[in-house]
Amino acid sequence: MADRDRDRNQPQEIQLLHPPPHYRQTGPSTTQIVAVLTLLPVGGSLLALAALTLTGTLIGLSIAIPLFFIFSPVIVPATIAISMAVAGFLSSANAGARVGKRQAKRGMWDMVGYVGQNMENKAHEGGGAVRT
Repeated sequence: MADRDRDRNQPQEIQLLHPPPHYRQTGPSTTQIVAVLTLLPVGGSLLALAALTLTGTLIGLSIAIPLFFIFSPVIVPATIAISMAVAGFLSSANAGARVGKRQAKRGMWDMVGYVGQNMENKAHEGGGAVRT
């Protein structure tokens, strides 16, 4: 029993773990208030820009879609013709690159043969010894 009474008489340790009521924060800190006051205009302006972008996109689509329907007899064949022209240009460029690569290889082997033949001729002329 004496131990219980002694434990009841020592509540100071438990009270020290919790700050007194006048030190507790009941609302947001000044840092949080400044952050909210700073970010509200930024967020609002970004939201306004997003709304303007959406409005502009919708207006542009409402103008462009009827024009596509009106000019589709011209746009579709023009698109096909341009696609075919681009495909032809790319295939001719590819064929030209292959021919150029083949010619470069042939030229390289020709040069190797020429240099080898030239060295062989010089070796025969000099009697087999290379002079410096």
